[in-house]
Amino acid sequence: MKEGLLYSAVLIHVYPTESLPADIGLKQCRSAATLRKWRASSARMRIDRQGVAAVFNIATGLAIWCSEAMTLALVLFVAWRHNIRNEAYLYWGLGFLLTGIGFAMVALRGEIPSLLSVEAGNAIALLGQSAWVAGFLALDRKRIEWWALLPPAIWLAGVFLPWVNSDYSNRVVLYNLASATGATALAMAVAAGDMRRERTRIKLMGVFVLQGCLCFGSALTMTLTMPSDVEATNLGGASAMATAFLLTIAFAFTCRLIMERSERHLRALTLTDSLTGVLNRRGLLGYFDGIQERAHNEQRQVAVILFDLDHFKRVNDHFGHQSGDAVLTAFARMARQYIPNNIFGRMGGEEFAAFAAVADQTEAEAIAEAIRTEFCRLPVSTGEAIVPVTVSIGIALASSIEANIDKLISAADRALYAAKAAGRNCTVTFGEAEAATPAPATPSSTAGELVPTVDDQVEALRRMGTLSRAG
Repeated sequence: MKEGLLYSAVLIHVYPTESLPADIGLKQCRSAATLRKWRASSARMRIDRQGVAAVFNIATGLAIWCSEAMTLALVLFVAWRHNIRNEAYLYWGLGFLLTGIGFAMVALRGEIPSLLSVEAGNAIALLGQSAWVAGFLALDRKRIEWWALLPPAIWLAGVFLPWVNSDYSNRVVLYNLASATGATALAMAVAAGDMRRERTRIKLMGVFVLQGCLCFGSALTMTLTMPSDVEATNLGGASAMATAFLLTIAFAFTCRLIMERSERHLRALTLTDSLTGVLNRRGLLGYFDGIQERAHNEQRQVAVILFDLDHFKRVNDHFGHQSGDAVLTAFARMARQYIPNNIFGRMGGEEFAAFAAVADQTEAEAIAEAIRTEFCRLPVSTGEAIVPVTVSIGIALASSIEANIDKLISAADRALYAAKAAGRNCTVTFGEAEAATPAPATPSSTAGELVPTVDDQVEALRRMGTLSRAG
């Protein structure tokens, strides 16, 4: 199939504007018999006065390409019907459909008016190239730009000029210029995506840039050398052969780009909590090594912060599970904003966790207290009721060298237990020494350091002010 596509692409680009060269026009085909004789002889070698040979069966090549284009269009339409939100498949399918229709009209040269076969047929084929550009833009959810329509616009702007319309070589030059513009537009559409995350885009863009240079170089060569029709056919054939090869590579890179994007999407689904949209336990634990390395490079400490929503079962029992889900989602959305680099996830149920590289214990406590204060300050609205909820927090710290994920999570869990025992809606911290201590058989309710709340600090300042005035 690939060989058929490559061969047919050569035939397409050899006579992009018509199936009859200028030296054998319709005026010489005054009868159907004469036209049939020319079509039969066109499959054989033709040699010009200088002995230059050209062997191309235009009608057969166009028929092969049209059938393959229609097949690819059908496949892409089915893919779009399966995933209707991805409009890229729709535009790519339209591109193949328009290309097939356009070259079918070109193949009917002599059976339909010249205006439809030459001018309209090639314009529709180039409009298919514009649809491919729109497909790459839609792949990145970007709006379709005006320059996507430049290929057919250039063709229609030049083909009706008398010195172009009446000369076969000039029409080939014009078509190559329009095709080069289309390749440039494709490169621009590919470059509009995320080049750093999708490295395949660089290779794909390079293929389209090379294709544009090839088409432009072919047009420039024909303009400077002013070849005969047969020489133009041979030059166009060589250019088309290289272009078809590049298009095959571009198609392979496009498939690879889509596969990589699908794999990345599936990987994200396996690492994300479906309810809250934050990392799940597996996804969160995968970031620990990176946090530890960053803390080592910046000479900071590793902090593990555990959050547990207070009396969450009561929320579900009193307000319903939908309200409970709304509380979980609201907390996750709010808390992740305070965590550096958003290394925050749901460990399970109403328990969440965060990893951070902090300068000291004070910074870790500041992060935790900011989340606790903000969450209890604003009750969660579920649409039907206002749900007052608080959160208890446990913190465990370790140096970047001695940090162990299992020990830190265990220590943070003991600190969280102590926070629950202290009355909930508070934060308890385990420093490096306590976090390194093996976990006891029975957790202590008084272990760790209870972090003063904002209200406690305000009350302490108020008392100090009262004492200073009394003194």
